[in-house]
Amino acid sequence: MIRLMTAAAFAAVSFAAVPAHAQDESGEKVNQLIVYGKDPCPQSTGNEITVCARKPEEERYRIPEPLRGLDQPQSEAWANKVQAYETVGRFGNLSCSPVGPGGSTGCVQQMIDKAYAERANGTDVKFAELIQAEREKRLSTIDATAAEEQARVEEAEKAYFEQQKRQQAEQDTKDASAASTTPLPTPK
Repeated sequence: MIRLMTAAAFAAVSFAAVPAHAQDESGEKVNQLIVYGKDPCPQSTGNEITVCARKPEEERYRIPEPLRGLDQPQSEAWANKVQAYETVGRFGNLSCSPVGPGGSTGCVQQMIDKAYAERANGTDVKFAELIQAEREKRLSTIDATAAEEQARVEEAEKAYFEQQKRQQAEQDTKDASAASTTPLPTPK
């Protein structure tokens, strides 16, 4: 019972949600899309970077290039066939079988190995490069945008201070005219 709970806890930890590397760097959200033909790429907004990889229209409903032909027996290496035969009848720890103590512990390792194999096959789209290019494009405009914003702020401050001076001058004029019209008290 304890081993089952330990295996369940290990599985829960290994499948915990982890943010993508591109997202945890600066807190920005990255939206990665593959668009086909002349489909428009959504614009980036606020703290979100939208990166689009464009493929031809005829690729829209096809199986992705890295996955084509993988299920054909002639494309499977002989070493993989032999390895499949070696696992027949295997049971015990790390075997991913219902037989023997700890047989289920190997299932997690097999899923991890399969995920790494899929990642190695991957896709021909390099989203990391597209995201970096989009970040560089955004950073190239930051200085110009900051200078424009600073100029607007300084202009608004200047107008505000001039208005304050005019109001103060008007108030001083009113106070001076009120003081000159009010008679002074006579000493007793």
